[in-house]
Amino acid sequence: MYLPRNSVAQLYKHLLVTYHSQSPPVLILASLEPDALCACRILTALLKRDYIPHKIQPVVGYNDLATAGEQLVQPMKKQQGGIGGVVVCLGVGGMVDISTVLGLDNISHGEDPSGGVQVWLIDARRPWNLGNIFAGRPEDALQLIDDNLGSRKPEVVDGRIQPSYRPGHGGIVVYDDGDIEDDLVLEREAYLSLLKMPDVEDDGELLDDSDGASEVPESVNGEGHSRKRKSWSDREDGDDDEDEENRRPRQRRRSGSSSTVASSPTGTPRRRRQDSQSSDTESSRSRLPPSSPPPAPRQASPRKLRRRLLRLRRDQEAVLHKYYSSGATYSEPISSLLYSLAEALGREDNDLLWHAIVGVSSLELYGRTMTGVGISTSLDAGGSAGWGGQRGERIRQALRDEVRRLNPPDPTDTRGEAARAEASGVIPTTARSPTDTSIRLSPEPRFLLIRHWSLYDSMLHSPYLAARLHIWSDIGRKRLHKLLAKMGVSLSQCKQSYTHMDMDLKRGLRHSLLTYAPMYSLDGLVPPPDTLGSGKSGWGFVRSWGWKACLSAMDVGVIIGAILEVGKSGIHTDATGKVGDDRGIAQGKGLDDEDGTLESEAWVERFWEAYDALGNIEALKSALPTAQHLHRAILRTGTSLLEKRQIRHLRAFRMAVVKEGPDVQLFTHPAALTKLALWVSEAIAEQEREKKGGKSIPLVMAGLNERRGVYVVVGTGGGGGVVDIAAQEKRKQRVEAKARRREEKRAAKLAEREERRQREGDDDDEEEEVEAESEEEDEEEEESDGEEDEDKGYGTNRFGNAFQEVVDETNARVKIDSFEHCVVEVKKEDLSSFLESLSMKAVIG
Repeated sequence: MYLPRNSVAQLYKHLLVTYHSQSPPVLILASLEPDALCACRILTALLKRDYIPHKIQPVVGYNDLATAGEQLVQPMKKQQGGIGGVVVCLGVGGMVDISTVLGLDNISHGEDPSGGVQVWLIDARRPWNLGNIFAGRPEDALQLIDDNLGSRKPEVVDGRIQPSYRPGHGGIVVYDDGDIEDDLVLEREAYLSLLKMPDVEDDGELLDDSDGASEVPESVNGEGHSRKRKSWSDREDGDDDEDEENRRPRQRRRSGSSSTVASSPTGTPRRRRQDSQSSDTESSRSRLPPSSPPPAPRQASPRKLRRRLLRLRRDQEAVLHKYYSSGATYSEPISSLLYSLAEALGREDNDLLWHAIVGVSSLELYGRTMTGVGISTSLDAGGSAGWGGQRGERIRQALRDEVRRLNPPDPTDTRGEAARAEASGVIPTTARSPTDTSIRLSPEPRFLLIRHWSLYDSMLHSPYLAARLHIWSDIGRKRLHKLLAKMGVSLSQCKQSYTHMDMDLKRGLRHSLLTYAPMYSLDGLVPPPDTLGSGKSGWGFVRSWGWKACLSAMDVGVIIGAILEVGKSGIHTDATGKVGDDRGIAQGKGLDDEDGTLESEAWVERFWEAYDALGNIEALKSALPTAQHLHRAILRTGTSLLEKRQIRHLRAFRMAVVKEGPDVQLFTHPAALTKLALWVSEAIAEQEREKKGGKSIPLVMAGLNERRGVYVVVGTGGGGGVVDIAAQEKRKQRVEAKARRREEKRAAKLAEREERRQREGDDDDEEEEVEAESEEEDEEEEESDGEEDEDKGYGTNRFGNAFQEVVDETNARVKIDSFEHCVVEVKKEDLSSFLESLSMKAVIG
């Protein structure tokens, strides 16, 4: 089931009314990423205000999710002595059948398999598992009896929760951010049609369709949907089912019932009419006198009915297969969706707003675009323009409006100093008063930690500047020096702390950047000048904590990410001079961690450190050196890879391996390795644009974890991270016009055939002719649908699909456990064969 965006508070209000002292605590399963962390802070703040007990369980990957289901969720079921309850999944489980992973699908004695446990699924990753959306409800919670009218009101219609829905029955509820109702129309019709179809054995018979249409994808049949990962030792035992046991939980279609065949929602009118034809006898095939009634059409043979059903089934399965295989993408951040819940409840304040802003801002740091993990397009304008194109900017603009609403001008500021400071374009570095905790808008340049570094270091470590100025080379450093010279900033001035720079230089910094940055193709370095009705497009967000600190949302995102990836107190140097993280203590003791258990425990500890830091400014400030250290390592390692030409060009992507150097241990964390891959990808993409003017190529980055004997492999897309909404709308109008013309042509053919049938009588070959025409029309529809959905999946990150294909086809020992489907672990000895097979796959949609 799914909850529409305009009813986002419906379930929470019911929880607020029905919760009592005997109810179990709300269980929150959160992934280890800044967006989910911020969403968790928002949700727990709401629960605390309503005095609802809750328990937070950080989840590292699918193995941890299955373990949490076994140890925490299943004991809540009524069949096991529990009384039900609510489980909230933040950033986990959206792409798999969550009921199978959590163990809520075990049906016994006709009871409700969920056992009264209701799962709220909130995730920004796509594609959705359609079973969570259009199924996921217990069979006894279908209708509500209206005592006044004596009729039955549906609680759920085609998976959509209605206002009459009564929570408390259990099941899976997906929180819709608007994508389900707007973008999954064809997928909903296909999924529901398959549910209504009777089971028919498909032996691969050719139905005059393409060969590919006869193949049933696993994502439709659901084989291997909830398989658990096997450990490395289990895979080495040579089990025949190792590839089945290792694959990530896949999408599945629930078994159909034995009901009659329903007409396809996307089928043609001719086929629907043909399916509805029936006859009581076959004796009326001879010609009758004109005065007699027209002869009844003959009944279709069982073989033709079966072929018809198979063709319809394959058409619907092809729709689902296309959806699942289009690649991984991202939708609205879940922190923004949770803030919408707070708004609907009337509980919004500056703290919750700040968490939402930090969560939205953090997506750009990890390259999470509308086409999956990859670099953003260079056409993005403005300091904070990075995620989501027009949709992302609309969300940021809504947050700017919230900032103005919740932080009105100070009535005691009669001289208008705050307004003048904002109009001057100077980024704020201090609070307005000792008690100032407000959020302000700021024209943030695309520098890194500028308030806590020197201007020179902030520009040097900026991924945006590094790619466009070629910072990794001597020529690039000279370009940076020339830019500073043209701006009138000396090296001695720019290398001191930014907060101590000359005030006149800081006042003129934005104007200088707007003037000279375009000379170096840095048009998006700072937000554009204000125009009438622009609403400060591209401006960032800054919050003060009195005289203690003043941080931007991007600064907080960088710090929180560094805590999750390195650890707040984890920087150390061993006897060989190598820099490591807080796992160095375990490494020094020589503990065996082949299955990654100790590593996962360390990551969970960092989750709690980051969770506390979001509410403690002193903890945030103490983690600043960790963030600076991580980004120095990214610059060093990326520069080394480019200068030594260690980036190879394979058939479908470029490849780089980090296996030596002082910082190699830092990049055993997938998120840190992703940041390095994005830094290198953007640098290569800029080189390609300057040389050839073409599109960039995807990059596969592998980081060696020597202690575990594995490579962490991450695949990033080649760019184009912004979807052109205007172009999509034009294409939609063009496709709708084509559809209208096709319907008119189809109606004319139908009338002509009916007239010919009445004039000439029933023909033995009529049914074959109808089927042939139906196939032609189906081909036309497929072409039209292909044009309509060309935007869907174009340029998306398909590394998750490609990784799974390689695992299915080879004997490489690969562990697929991350919620980020473009991240896998490969045994050290199998990396070469894995990459060789991967180079033959389609990694970009």
